[in-house]
Amino acid sequence: MKAIIINEYGGRDQLVEKNVNTPKPGPKDVLIEVYSTSVNPVDWKIREGYLKDNLQLKFPVVLGWDAAGVVKETGSAVTKFKPGDEVFTRPATERDGTYAELLAADEELVALKPKNLTFKEAASIPLVGLTAWQCLVDFAQIKEGQRVLIHAGGGGVGSFAIQLAKAKGAYVISTGSEDSESIIRESGADEFINYKSQDFTKAVQPVDIVFDTIGGDVQKNSYKVIKPGGVLVSIVSPPVQKDATNHSVKAGFVFLDPDGKELAEIGKLIEEGKIQPFVGEIFPLTQEGVRAAHELSESHHAKGKIIISVKE
Repeated sequence: MKAIIINEYGGRDQLVEKNVNTPKPGPKDVLIEVYSTSVNPVDWKIREGYLKDNLQLKFPVVLGWDAAGVVKETGSAVTKFKPGDEVFTRPATERDGTYAELLAADEELVALKPKNLTFKEAASIPLVGLTAWQCLVDFAQIKEGQRVLIHAGGGGVGSFAIQLAKAKGAYVISTGSEDSESIIRESGADEFINYKSQDFTKAVQPVDIVFDTIGGDVQKNSYKVIKPGGVLVSIVSPPVQKDATNHSVKAGFVFLDPDGKELAEIGKLIEEGKIQPFVGEIFPLTQEGVRAAHELSESHHAKGKIIISVKE
């Protein structure tokens, strides 16, 4: 099968097209014919070698951690899916990724694709959706009526987090640049803070939850707007617990844990019309296409999720 692989860490020139062996599904695996995948910043961070101390990957590596497609084959112990099912998944990190025509994934990490989404739209959801869910629902235990500040709401995770918080009945404030204001407002934010012209610590009234997607000084200054007993959750760096204790705040760092049941819950919200995907540019599964997709992601100027079309 065709896949885009890297044979060593490095720049975009390491992304090469190659025919590789078709994955063989284990007893609990489903073999998925991939129709679409997507690019997340973690893809090129892994490619560059930034996470080599955290992830033990063996070359050649197929990158990509989002997929939408059709079940082609099921393992002998699979009970949840059958050939022909339309599904989406955020597969296990330590297995081959999704820049490929076929993917073997544990059925526990797979969910039925929302009926109202195309494969391209569905491929934009798993990683950002599960990240937002595990931060806001699992860690912060978001409740109706709470005030939530989401930093950088124009990004893939941020725009999903805004929609999820609104679906849970929260009042949402989001920071961003003027370029991201439209997607932040379209996502449903009640307030928009232009971080270039406004100091969020002065512009934001106290909140119950801060979702940190930036880290550094932004994370540290966020304590100034959190109510005592509130929550700070980060996907960038672990908060300093002494700072959290001094402000009477629960603080933590969340690294995504793939979960098919949670993905199915997200799918329900999408089918109910409470969350919509934002698909940006679409590239083909070719060496040139994936290199261009990585270049766009690295520029930080992508609007909407970057999609790689594997099969029409």
